[in-house]
This record gives sequence, C-alpha cells and structure tokens, in this order.
Amino acid sequence: MAEKSFKPPAGAVAAAKRALKKRAEASPSNRGGTAVGLARARDIAAGKSLPLATVKRMASFFARHAVDKKGSTWDSYGKGRQAWDLWGGNAGAAWAKAISQNATKKGN
Repeated sequence: MAEKSFKPPAGAVAAAKRALKKRAEASPSNRGGTAVGLARARDIAAGKSLPLATVKRMASFFARHAVDKKGSTWDSYGKGRQAWDLWGGNAGAAWAKAISQNATKKGN
C-alpha cells in the first residue's frame, strides 16, 4: 500500500518560491538554508505532494526554528527568514503541524 501524501497549500508554495528568489538575489554570505532546505523548497515550490514522514520533518523544523522570527535580520529577509520560507513559511508551518497532529492522533 502506498504511503499517503499531502499537497502543500498555496501559501506554502508562494513562500518557497519567494525564498528561492530572495536567496538567489542575496550575496553568497547572506544565503540561508541548507541542502535539505533547498530540496524541500524546490519540492514545495513545484507543488509536489509530500509523504507523511516529510511533513512530520517539516513540523519538527518549524517547532525548532520558531525562535528565528525574533532574529535581528528577520525583517530584512536574512538567513533565518529565508530558511523559514524555504520550508513553506507560516502557511507551511500551520499545514505541517495540523497534519502531524492528526497523524499522531490516528497512530501514524
């Protein structure tokens, strides 16, 4: 049986696209995100459906990195903001959290 997958919401797609663009425009020393974050952004920006395991990793990322919103470069779209949006931004965070919580309730 194939694992269920989830299509990211439009807000997450827009955030990932924005982050990829902003990151490309930034100087190399001001580019946020890891190789994993970039891969996630490309999948989200393309609107690819993501497996539950990936959505759970997204929820974990957002839980760990919520503190980044308090960073001094958040408003100027610094590295923390780029990384947050690469993973789908606020829309991606809400979406991943809801799916992860629902899966936990169902024992997945």
